Formats: sequence, structure tokens, C-alpha cells
Amino acid sequence: MRTRDIGVPPAEAAVTADAVALRRNVAAGAVGVFVHWFDWAAYAYLAGTVATVFFPAENSTTGLLAVFGVFAVSFGIRPVGALVFGPLGDRIGRKRTLSLVIFLTSGATLTIGLLPGYASIGTAAPVLLVVLRLIQGFAAGGEFGSAASFLAESAPRRRRGCGVSWLEVGSLLGFLAGSFAFLLLSTGLDDAQLTSWGWRIPFLVAAPLGVIGYVIRNKIEDTPEYRMLEAGGSVPRSPARELLRSHKRQLLQAAGLMAAMHVPFYAVLTYLVTYETDHLGHSADGAALLSTVISLLGLVLVPVFGLLSDRVGRKPVFVGATAALLVVSTPAFWLMRTGLTGTWVAGLLLGVILAAILGTYAVWSAEIFPTRTRQSGLSVAYNLTAALFAGTVPYLMTVLISATGSTLVPGPYLMVFAAGGLVAALSLRETAGSALLRPEDGAEGTTAGQEVRRPPAPRDLPGAPTAPGTR
Repeated sequence: MRTRDIGVPPAEAAVTADAVALRRNVAAGAVGVFVHWFDWAAYAYLAGTVATVFFPAENSTTGLLAVFGVFAVSFGIRPVGALVFGPLGDRIGRKRTLSLVIFLTSGATLTIGLLPGYASIGTAAPVLLVVLRLIQGFAAGGEFGSAASFLAESAPRRRRGCGVSWLEVGSLLGFLAGSFAFLLLSTGLDDAQLTSWGWRIPFLVAAPLGVIGYVIRNKIEDTPEYRMLEAGGSVPRSPARELLRSHKRQLLQAAGLMAAMHVPFYAVLTYLVTYETDHLGHSADGAALLSTVISLLGLVLVPVFGLLSDRVGRKPVFVGATAALLVVSTPAFWLMRTGLTGTWVAGLLLGVILAAILGTYAVWSAEIFPTRTRQSGLSVAYNLTAALFAGTVPYLMTVLISATGSTLVPGPYLMVFAAGGLVAALSLRETAGSALLRPEDGAEGTTAGQEVRRPPAPRDLPGAPTAPGTR
């Protein structure tokens, strides 16, 4: 039945179709980071059990260190994945790399869930575990750049900040889901059951989630901006070379924004649990509860700050957040030492600041780069800063506190990266509401800030229904 047959005005039908298309695109962009962070949280929380299953039982400490070593290696290979999938997405499109990375991630996750342990196949077990984690890390190197480019280029320009912010909502949801899965397993199963088969459940559950994500991503159309490049014959042959030759400044600016996100993210949502138990004497359950509440707060506030950046601009929100982090970081860790109430007040305050950063850094980074090299720039900046600064947060905090004897060390450490993010932000122009296609993309007749007429989707032929989401 056609819309006019049931009395729906064409304009209203078009708005409804756009809303449906936007929700579908948001789901396609966010589902991959959800699966990735679900797997990440499950692996981290089940580290002790995984060590028992995959490494010799003679020395449990050695096994645990090996598990975390594998975890670190999966971070280290992400820049390699970024260098592959970033340029690949600029050459063949966002849709194809989105589908490819979730296929690799889900396949490796499923295989880990089915992998025999050390008792069954000996040293082949840890070797295969390392290989599969490397595949996951390699695929993760292409996830953010693909998803952020896709969401930025799919969202309406006046709601782009809100649309891209759902990428981080997906990561927070995945983190919470992985934590919740561990809680259910640890309370519902005894140690023998958890070691025998229970640990496999999160990895097996992640596989069908990945299949759903693959189906969603495989059905979407590529972004209007990328199709415009294809239609004009402007797809770059060597986007990585073009990025390094012509856009080094933007790459450094994006890296500054992303480092200012990575360090507080890992400090507040992961390291803070260890900090509370090891240095403040709080219970593990209480520390985990605070981390959960901060994550839930982020789920609500991240899209709010994304929407705010659409209204007032990226610069005021991000500069305000990093300036607040610069001022608040050390007093917050001092406040934590006053007791449980102080810890909660400081933790929630840091959580609000983190939500403001999460709501704006991705969309602003996407708007920095021209369409020709957007996915390459996002992928390299994100994964290089993740490998250098994100995974090292717990280790460096432990070393610095031990070396200085001061539990205030995390405050100044956060201040360093807040200052770097603030400098990067102040060097950037405001981009909210700007067009993503620029003259350097080869779009004829366009000028900076001018909207480019979007190309028709393949099915938008004369006499065919209008594709939802085209503008």
C-alpha cells in the first residue's frame, strides 16, 4: 500500500523514512563496537579462568601474565589493522570494510569459544589463542574508522554530532553487557563449571550478535559522500600516501583529541576499580558498582553532549570538557582519599567530563578530514593513540605510584592528556554543520562549507521508490 492511499502526507512520509534510515544506519555503525567491547570486557573479566584453561597449571601467575600479554598484543596490532582497513575503506567504501571487520571479529570470537584447552591439545591451545586474538585486534583496527566515517557521512548534517555519538553508546553498552555476563556466570556457576564450560558462553553469544551485525551492515547502502566520490571518479588510489603528504596537521590534531579521550576512558572505567581496591581499601563489589554507574551515566549523557555540540558547536563542548579535566583531575583523586562518599562524588564528576569528551571527539575528528582520506585519518589516529596510551594506563599508573609513593599520580597524568587535547581543540576551527565534501575531494562547483548535492542510490531510478535516507 502506498503512503497516499492511507492518508499520510508525502512530506510526513519522507520524514518518517529518513528517521527509519537514520536508526538503521546508527545500528549498523554501532553494532560492531558493541560486539568488540562485549568481547573485550568478557576476556578481561575472565582472564583468570582463561589462564587456567589455556596455559600450564604449574604456575597460575605466569598463566595470568600470559593472558594479559595476549591482551596487550591485540592492542599492539591495531595500528596494523588501521593501516590496512583505513585506506581500504577510502578506496572501496565504508560499507564493505564495515562488513569485513565484523565478519573477522565474530569469526575469531566464535572460534575462541570453541577452542580446546591446554589439557586437550597442549601448547597448540595458547598458540591458537594468540593467533585468534591477533585477528580480533587486526579487525578492531578497522572498526572505529569505518564506523565513524559511515555515521558521520550518513547522519543529517545538523544532527551529525548526535548521530556519531551513538558509536560510543555502543561501546559503553558492550562494556556493560560483558561485565553483566561475567557477573551472571560468576554468581550462577561454581569454579569447576566456569573452568569446564561456562567461560565459553560469552564468546559463543558474541558470534550470533556479530552475524546480526553483518546482516545489517551488508544491507545498508554506502554513504552519499562516498558515492559522490565514485560518481565523480575521485576515489583516491593511495589514500594513506595522500593523508601523510597533505593532511599531517589534521592527523596530529585528531590524535590530540583522541588521546584526550583514551586516557580518561581507561582511567575512569577500568583502572579506577583497581585504584579503589588497591589504594583506597574499598571492596571490589563497591568499586565495580561505581564503574557500572559511571557507564550508565555515560549512556545517557554521551548522546546529550553530541546533540549539544550540534546546537552550540564542537569547540565549546570539547574545550569545556578538557579544561574541566585539566582543573578537576588532581583534586578529584585527592577527594577520593577522603572516603567512600568523596570517591563517588569524584568518580561521577570525572564520568560527566568523560561523557562530554566521548560525545564530541569522534564527530569532530571525522569533520577534520576530507572525504577522500577520512577513514584513513580516523583509523590511524585512533588506533595509534590507543596502542600508545590506552592499554598502558593501568601499567603506568601502577609503576608511577610505586615509584613516587603518591596515590595522587593519576591526577597529573590525566592533566597531561587534557592539556594536549585542549591544545589540539584550540588549534581547530568550528566544524558543526559543515559539509563533508570539500573542493579537495574533487567535487566540482563546491566551496568550503557548501552542501553538496547527494547522488542517487542505485535503486533511485526513474519510476522507482525513493530510497529512505537520501537527502
